[in-house]
Amino acid sequence: MNIRFDGVVVAVTGAGHGFGQLVARDFAAMGARVFGCDLSADELAETARGTSIQTEAFDLTAAGAARGWIARVEAAAGGPIGVLVANAGGVRGQVMRPVEDVPEEDWHGIFDINLHACFNLCAAAVPGMKKAGRGKIVTISSGAGIQRSLTGIQAYCSAKHGLVGLTRQLASELGQYGINVNSVAPGFIPSNPASIAQFASYGAEGQKRLLDSIALRRVGEAQDIADAVTFLASDKAKWISGQILSVDGGK
Repeated sequence: MNIRFDGVVVAVTGAGHGFGQLVARDFAAMGARVFGCDLSADELAETARGTSIQTEAFDLTAAGAARGWIARVEAAAGGPIGVLVANAGGVRGQVMRPVEDVPEEDWHGIFDINLHACFNLCAAAVPGMKKAGRGKIVTISSGAGIQRSLTGIQAYCSAKHGLVGLTRQLASELGQYGINVNSVAPGFIPSNPASIAQFASYGAEGQKRLLDSIALRRVGEAQDIADAVTFLASDKAKWISGQILSVDGGK
């Protein structure tokens, strides 16, 4: 399946490592004009190494940050974004605690990056897509958006459920303008320090139980998610919208 994005403007959040890094690099290899953002300038420099990817380091959860970045991308590109990949998210260093022990600010912090930032990105990118009469939005939700979370973190599970709802609602709203909105819901993939530590904490027996619950008997890799994203953003998926694609090895 030969997928190309020659000349398409692609914006990827959380592009400094893991899923986002591979997504950005894959789009660039397929001919897209890629813009990526993340918190770490050093990680973004690694993402951009040997490519034409343009990067910017900042906090997406800061007031006005997400919408401001979209405006800067459109100005630099000289036109609307063709593909928006809302990948930034995570647990922000938190671990499972009893609900009564979770401070309100920790709850809001996870919602800010996993749901609110995505809303603001979409709200800023959609006007240009409407004007162009086309566009692709791919959110990165989680298996935690359709069932309980293995992290045990209440806010993470709740925010990812909210992201699934946002994806479906935007697909319904924006389809008439030629805009497809879908989500990739990764299964367990130890691709960052938090998920690697989580997998290690299970021990040999817990790891075996996890693998036994996956039909393909392996944990995922970041490339598995990047492949799903580029598919949903391509013309091969032009009549797919409002879908949550579980990429979890058959859990």
